[in-house]
Amino acid sequence: MHHLGATRSSLKADHLLQTPDTFIRTPLPGAEGVVFIVHAAPQLGARFTQMTAEFAAGGSLGPAPAQRFIYVIEGNLELNASGRLHVLSAGGYAYLPHDVSHTVRATSASRAVIIEKRYEPQAGAAAPEIIVGDEAAVNPVALMGDNALRVCSLMPDGPAYDFAINTMTYDPGAALSMVEVHVMEHGLLMLEGGGIYRLGDSWYPVQAGDFIWMAPYCPQWFGALGKRPAKYLIYKDWRRHPLKAQAGA
Repeated sequence: MHHLGATRSSLKADHLLQTPDTFIRTPLPGAEGVVFIVHAAPQLGARFTQMTAEFAAGGSLGPAPAQRFIYVIEGNLELNASGRLHVLSAGGYAYLPHDVSHTVRATSASRAVIIEKRYEPQAGAAAPEIIVGDEAAVNPVALMGDNALRVCSLMPDGPAYDFAINTMTYDPGAALSMVEVHVMEHGLLMLEGGGIYRLGDSWYPVQAGDFIWMAPYCPQWFGALGKRPAKYLIYKDWRRHPLKAQAGA
């Protein structure tokens, strides 16, 4: 139903809340049987792209213009990389370095998060490697000792990798212990549940399906509401000196 221009979506200088009622789908070059919701891109001011890819059965993803991270929301994808075939179902994920040739094909109607970022080499660091995993096999860690707020790290933490991807799960009533203000940029997709997000000086109700972009130094805080846990997937740039990132802009 049309509500005469009403939406929870909001764009400010340091953040974007994008809700499903405002999503626009588009094809992209090199992909067949796939449409994309482009959530964050350089046109927004972001230094990465984050998209939701919606695959028809048999749909395939084209080559990446940069390093790529894939997280399956629903359905099944076949990933062929470096001569090995991997099957990714819901919660499955993969990281493909920028120079790795690969193909992605959906064996059923599927949805996946696609994050792409131009790689920033680090002097003396080893080259990044292909990562394939399943979130269910990752041991969650209590954030700052709070067992009601659990983090699963989906990327290795080492100098070869210039971004991190985590899922964060909040029990009902759990919240971040502080308002965070930092140099890192975020892309966040709500996967389950909902709550209240503070972004800058604004407070937003959020729920599964919403996307949030946070610019560097955007004040941010989240608290879970409702009767079920809240969960999101979150990207951040990581392990690179800010001056180097500026030089590569």
